[in-house]
Amino acid sequence: MSQRRMHTGGCHCGRVRFEATTDPTQAIACNCSICAKHGLWLTFVKPPEFKLLSGLDALGDYQFNKHVIHHVFCRTCGVEPFARGKTKDGTDMFAINVRCLDDVDIAKLSPKPVHGRHL
Repeated sequence: MSQRRMHTGGCHCGRVRFEATTDPTQAIACNCSICAKHGLWLTFVKPPEFKLLSGLDALGDYQFNKHVIHHVFCRTCGVEPFARGKTKDGTDMFAINVRCLDDVDIAKLSPKPVHGRHL
């Protein structure tokens, strides 16, 4: 049963705030170099399901490897609340850091392991 609904979230200091319609029970835990080091649990949404509420001016951008994902982070506190990029077929998407959602108890989640080191 889907638990898809609107969630609010943001970075640690509160400068970056967003809302996204997603189901955090569908989160993944990728083991690629950046996700593993940041401890990211991600869920994915299309652009109409994401809205940046504040903090555009506070965001930094980090890209590596193939430079297809924009790992955005708050320049004040360093937290990566979301990333943006394209799927393999070129569709725009946002990767939401489930740990940055306000009302989600991550102790109740079991993210699906994804072996990003081998993609």
